[in-house]
Amino acid sequence: MDECAHRGSERAVKIAAGNVTLDGDLSIPAGAGGVVLFAHGSGSSRFSPRNRFVARVLQEAGLATLLMDLLTAPEEEIDLRTRRLRFDIGLLARRLVAATDWLRGDEDTRALGPGYFGASTGAAAALVAAAERVDVVKAVVSRGGRPDLAGDALALVKAPTLLIVGGDDVPVIGMNREAMAQMRAETELVIVPGASHLFEEAGTLEEVARLANDWFRRHLAL
Repeated sequence: MDECAHRGSERAVKIAAGNVTLDGDLSIPAGAGGVVLFAHGSGSSRFSPRNRFVARVLQEAGLATLLMDLLTAPEEEIDLRTRRLRFDIGLLARRLVAATDWLRGDEDTRALGPGYFGASTGAAAALVAAAERVDVVKAVVSRGGRPDLAGDALALVKAPTLLIVGGDDVPVIGMNREAMAQMRAETELVIVPGASHLFEEAGTLEEVARLANDWFRRHLAL
């Protein structure tokens, strides 16, 4: 655990997670009332343009954000060849838990209620981590996620969860509905018309950001 961020600033941080150190970018707007930890999707990183877009919207609304790499650089190279680590939900969830504990221990973020924004397989990892830190995590948002990969953890999640899926992403809609049926927490499924899995169509990512912002502002005690 390394640098801390100061309110109204953005800076790189390093987070110890087991036997590795992960890189992250922490931004804390002045007067922030919550912090959102991003769990990126398959084959992505903290530089994901889609997650960074959503993060900017949240920051402008007064939420702190932590965008982090869930894999080290050598692990990313392995994953590009094997596509295996991106589906190691247990590994990704353990690293999210480590980052959550880091946020709770840092003097600038310890008072901020944490939430998770997960995409693709990152959404499953976010839900497993939320089940591990059931009394800490206040809200979860999934964008084009695979919550079904969270398995038995779904029933243990207490954090209010918003599942956002593109209207043209038909297989993933079904996976989200199946996962939702297993959840006991407050859960809402929103289907964005005309959106594909990556929400690349005009206006669709803006809708994701709006929905996520509303959900986090409602549940992170702003």
